[in-house]
Amino acid sequence: MIDGHGDDLYRYNDIEANFSSNVYNHVNHDELYRHISENLYKIRSYPEPEPYSLEEIIAHKNGIDSDSVCVTNGATEAIYLIAMCFRGSHSLILSPTFREYEDACRLHGHNVQNIFSLDSLPDEKSIIWLCNPNNPTGQIRDAAYLKEVISKYPQHTFVIDQSYEMFADRPTLQVKEMAGLENVIILHSMTKCFAVPGIRLGYATACNTLIKLIRSHRMPWSVNALAIEAGRFLLAHTEQYKPDVQSLIKERERVETRLAKTNAVDIYPSNTHYMLLRLKYGTSAELKDYLAVNHHILIREASNFAGLDNRYFRIAIQTYEENNKLIKGFKEWTLHQLQ
Repeated sequence: MIDGHGDDLYRYNDIEANFSSNVYNHVNHDELYRHISENLYKIRSYPEPEPYSLEEIIAHKNGIDSDSVCVTNGATEAIYLIAMCFRGSHSLILSPTFREYEDACRLHGHNVQNIFSLDSLPDEKSIIWLCNPNNPTGQIRDAAYLKEVISKYPQHTFVIDQSYEMFADRPTLQVKEMAGLENVIILHSMTKCFAVPGIRLGYATACNTLIKLIRSHRMPWSVNALAIEAGRFLLAHTEQYKPDVQSLIKERERVETRLAKTNAVDIYPSNTHYMLLRLKYGTSAELKDYLAVNHHILIREASNFAGLDNRYFRIAIQTYEENNKLIKGFKEWTLHQLQ
């Protein structure tokens, strides 16, 4: 597990606005709290050895067989399970992206190579890791383009992390269609979609053969009883948790415009509610400390993404008022840098 992951609130005592993870923090979980409270008695018994009931619900919602779903302790567990399944493989990671792909692959003896395009992949059989929408850039690769690449390179196994699919402003790969292919695994995160990072729920979807392989490496009881109950509740109330993607993107564009006017930062194109930025002077670690101490704001210092240096940081859009607080704090920091 890397140091410097987003949402490191545990390091601070008085953060009031958290931009450091790609979760939109202002979701009303009152009904979920009640549901979990009503099921607290379940901690007195073991949960399902494997979360069959949750896998069946996910399969039904996606129109696939339950043998094509593997529920995990967050999408991160799925990443490490897949790396374990293909131990010693050649892995190509489309970068810059989530560092856990590389960490998981190196833990399990993969030959890891960072790549920056899918336009020309090698002939050698490989595992291709990519995030769509991508973390940390927010970039989305069109589903039609990805299907073309997958079809062109049947010798490769594609692991496509769609953890932020509910925040995409265009279609991502469809589970039912991809589950019929033998070289595609799609990762999903309930953490991101439902803003419940503390619960740790994710899942992989793929053809029956690949899911059987992944399940064979999963520990018994890796998903606890309360997480299973939370998952059942959230999947039964998906509509009320759907984010207003267009409003979030519109607000991201407003913040982007305001920050760009400082002439202190380069901003990379994004198709979702979070964005990657690069300082023209100073370091992101210095900016992070300044905002945390002086404005009680937390951002994601991004130098530990492959290919990025110590001037990169990432933010995820929050409320209008919190975003204004960030803009104000950033302007003050740039003035300090110029003095």
